[in-house]
Amino acid sequence: MSDVWITIAALAVATAVLRASGPVLLGGKSYPPRVWAVMALIAPAVLAALIVTETVGEGTSIVLDERLAGLAAAVAAVVMRAPILAVLVIAATATATLRVII
Repeated sequence: MSDVWITIAALAVATAVLRASGPVLLGGKSYPPRVWAVMALIAPAVLAALIVTETVGEGTSIVLDERLAGLAAAVAAVVMRAPILAVLVIAATATATLRVII
C-alpha cells in the first residue's frame, strides 16, 4: 500500500471515531440551551470557512478570480430562493462564462 492510501485509511478511521464519539460522550447528558445553540452554529461556521478558503484561497495567498463570481451568483440565487439544482447551474454558468471571457 502506498503512503497516500495509508493516509486515506487513517483519516477514514479517525473520522469514524470522531463521529461516533459525539453521541457516546453527549448521550444522556443535559446541557444548558446556550451550549446547544453554540454547537448548532459550529457546522455552518466550518462550512462557510471551507467555502471561503476554497473560493479565494490558493496556497498562502488570496486569489480573486472567476470562482468568486460563481459564489456571488450562487448567493444571489439562494437569496432569491432558487432550488439547489438551479443554484448549482447558475454558479457553474457564471464561473464558466467568465473563464471563457477572461
